[in-house]
Amino acid sequence: MKRRFLFEQPLSNRERAILVGVSGRGIRKAITEEYLEELTLLADTAGADVIEKVVQDRDRIDPAYFIGKGKVEEIARLVEENEIALVIFDDDLSSVQARNLEQAIGCKILDRSGLILDIFASRAKTNEAKTQVELAQLQYLLPRLTRQWTHLSKQYGGIGTKGPGEKQLETDRRIIRNRIRYLKERLSHIDQERQTQHKGRRDLTRIALIGYTNVGKSTLLNLLADADVFVEDRLFATLDATTRLVTLSRAQKVLITDTVGFIRKLPHHLVASFKSTLSEVTEANMLLHVADVSSSQFEEQVEVVNTTLGELQSRDKPTIMVFNKIDKATDRTFLKELEHRYENAISISATRGINVSGLKEKILSLLEKDLTERTLVVKQSDYRVIAFLHDVAEVLEKTYLDNRVRIRFRINDKELRRVHTLIQKRQIPAVTDS
Repeated sequence: MKRRFLFEQPLSNRERAILVGVSGRGIRKAITEEYLEELTLLADTAGADVIEKVVQDRDRIDPAYFIGKGKVEEIARLVEENEIALVIFDDDLSSVQARNLEQAIGCKILDRSGLILDIFASRAKTNEAKTQVELAQLQYLLPRLTRQWTHLSKQYGGIGTKGPGEKQLETDRRIIRNRIRYLKERLSHIDQERQTQHKGRRDLTRIALIGYTNVGKSTLLNLLADADVFVEDRLFATLDATTRLVTLSRAQKVLITDTVGFIRKLPHHLVASFKSTLSEVTEANMLLHVADVSSSQFEEQVEVVNTTLGELQSRDKPTIMVFNKIDKATDRTFLKELEHRYENAISISATRGINVSGLKEKILSLLEKDLTERTLVVKQSDYRVIAFLHDVAEVLEKTYLDNRVRIRFRINDKELRRVHTLIQKRQIPAVTDS
């Protein structure tokens, strides 16, 4: 049965929308206008055409309407004159504010978190993503629940769900809490399955592609792995973590995972719900932080990602800064300056394949910091050990001595432990330093 999302709208039926932002409170009007540009992209991704943008400068948020009463009346006139179906606020609204605005303006009211949840609902493809999105939606709805949501009793109700004399609103809240509990248990089972799948990957170095949404992570993964990951020039084109095997050199293969993009003001419930997907970041050996240098806001986007990494306790992982889309940058003179300012940085264009070989060398260079040179002498008939060394290490030299062969190789610590385990089982003398 196809899962129904609470916010899901068909993308073919595009709605006319007005965007609303509030400056002041330490936020300059120019910054608010930049935020509305991003909100425009989010609205377009969700299936809305932005007709007007409204900015109000206020030092204090109105507890009843978020914006001033005069601005509410102005928006109401714009809605009537332009046949607007939707007004989207760039900040989160309380249930009281949303209800008051809807009554005063006379159309559907949505805040930034609700809009992002709508996009995630339309983009979720796998069972895991759909479960994560539904959980986030219900957690978002619960504190905003009013009588308009009484239809939920039909969707999730059943025998034993209604108490004697219980009000309908209380019943709906209890139904949602039960559904949230069920979804959390389901995600816990999915996470356990993921951990089981990861056991087979522990022998390979794992790298996570991270970055702001729509910076080109999926395009880069396609290029590195010669893969066919879905790519679209829209925010949150992909939600599910996609992992591909990438060959960096003859002796070095890694697993690279494309993760969901980050964004400013990312709803807390989404971060919590996508914990199992974001575990790809926390469990990675290395991060490739992709940034779009053609964006005027790229440094702020980098900081948004770093802040989220801090929340995931992953900011100290070995990281390569990948400045992407240099073919679209209007001023390239600052690229060298950026590469000096950020540690382990490199500039590329994933779309045009510019300097991708340099990125591979940069990854290898960072990995090789953990490489050591070792020598092992085995019988020539011990094909299994010799073949294993060729698989997990870079063989530098082989010298044949009577019925034995001396192998000099470079290897990282993780693989070296596997070699030691194998030679102990076969009672071969220990690996020696070169």
